[in-house]
Amino acid sequence: MTNDTLKTARLSLRLSQEEFARRIREVGKAVGEPNDASKRLVQRWESGVTAQPRPVYARALEAVLGVPIEAMGFPARVSPDREGGHDMSAAEASAPGVANPETTAVAQAEQSNFSGIWLSRYEFYSSSREQTFTGAHHVLLLQTGDRITGRSISPNSLDPQSSMSVDLTVDRNIITGTWRERTGEEGFYRGATYYGALQMLAEPTGRRIVGKWVGFGKDFDVNTGPWELVFLDASTAPGTIERYSSAPQA
Repeated sequence: MTNDTLKTARLSLRLSQEEFARRIREVGKAVGEPNDASKRLVQRWESGVTAQPRPVYARALEAVLGVPIEAMGFPARVSPDREGGHDMSAAEASAPGVANPETTAVAQAEQSNFSGIWLSRYEFYSSSREQTFTGAHHVLLLQTGDRITGRSISPNSLDPQSSMSVDLTVDRNIITGTWRERTGEEGFYRGATYYGALQMLAEPTGRRIVGKWVGFGKDFDVNTGPWELVFLDASTAPGTIERYSSAPQA
């Protein structure tokens, strides 16, 4: 199974596979853990041929992307005694004791493909400010079978340093999954990371997806609000991603 989560993250940074590998090498060297990341290795990760990066690469990936390795479409990292001399193949990652949720995905026939650039827009109520706000990103969605991964390619209209990702499953017009947003260090929420669930429906045209988000507030209360995705462009080419790199108007 291809690792669209990692591919989406790379594309959201507007990096080629070769540039991404170079960034991984630079980070490794900077932290005193040099590595030999190459375009070929990135290709193996994204194609799913290599399902588990070695710890030295996992740590560099976390530094480059700013999220845990489990949030990049890889299984949770294995224990040090399994580090070995090469990254684990997809077959090794599927062995007993190594989680590989990708093997449970089943392609859905005769359904829309939602890959492309979308406007993501959601509302939330801020109890500390006693006001409802609308946040918006341009997001890149990639779909393989019944799985959709997405990542913001522009700043949030409310927080220039915010980044957002979604991990979704499609069943006909029903789309469910999880969301994650990391706020900016200089923004109102001071670098906090928020998580939650999404329950959405795709309209018959396949050009608008609407639903609700659920998440937790600071006082352990459960919050919810509307969330919609509006189709903008089917292209996922670097030039298209660059064109949507500025924050949308709320």
